[in-house]
Amino acid sequence: MVSRHDHSSASPPPDTGFWAIDKLVLGYLTFTTICILGWWSRVEYAGLLLLAHVLGMGLALFEIKCPNRTSWIFRNWYALPYVASCYKEMALLVPAVRGTDADQWLADLDFRIWGAHPTVWLERVHTPALTEFLQIVYTLFVPAVLLIPFLIWRKHRPGEFQYYAFLIALGYLASYIGYLIVPARGPRFLLNHLQHIPLQGLWLFHAMQSTLDRLESAHYDCFPSGHTELTILAWWSSRAISKPLFWIYFTYTPLIIFATVYLRYHYTVDVMAGIILAALLLVSTPALYRVMSKGALRIGGY
Repeated sequence: MVSRHDHSSASPPPDTGFWAIDKLVLGYLTFTTICILGWWSRVEYAGLLLLAHVLGMGLALFEIKCPNRTSWIFRNWYALPYVASCYKEMALLVPAVRGTDADQWLADLDFRIWGAHPTVWLERVHTPALTEFLQIVYTLFVPAVLLIPFLIWRKHRPGEFQYYAFLIALGYLASYIGYLIVPARGPRFLLNHLQHIPLQGLWLFHAMQSTLDRLESAHYDCFPSGHTELTILAWWSSRAISKPLFWIYFTYTPLIIFATVYLRYHYTVDVMAGIILAALLLVSTPALYRVMSKGALRIGGY
């Protein structure tokens, strides 16, 4: 007979501790809030940005400290819109904090390495069909990265999902710090006068390019190449899904790396930096995640 005081089979208490992803996102938001306050007079829409930070951090703290029926979904998925919003605000923070760009330095470094500007040299292999194909590959970047967490989530593996969410969020946020340290817009702006022919596709190229331009062209988001870094992280993490998917990502990864330079979005040194950063994260994140996860329980009955 089980005593009414025996709580061994009771549900675990709600978790109000900070998960690793909470510490990462809130820590980054604290950092960028300090940047807004420190460069207040130079940050466009500083008041609105500060308000967005306060509201975003307040909502996250409420869901963490006051568990409710929405907390499980929120705490697993909120990093997605938060990290996306952090990317958008970099278009305002980088010019205010830095006030200059490193495009010429990166282009000169590329030239020293190759003896030519890679985006100009690649004109000799340009064809409309190849341009169309590589633009599709490049445009599929975000869906390719987000497909992995959706598939892990569908397999009901919360532990793996939370680790992947942390890894990807860390990858994005680390690249944003890189944009602040080495702000650059890319060779399609700096070296446009050296290009002999414009990129031409077949059917969808201009529509895809103009859509991405509306989303990204105002950003100083070249160094490191987030497309390279995050695709490598997604490829490595696809092992958790299936071997066929791993080989699909194994094929996709070099294609998108090549596309970043062929389509004139990145210098090759950006790509090299993205590869190095991805490798460092793959090696160091497991230990970092264990340290940052101390003192937290999962919620939602898992």
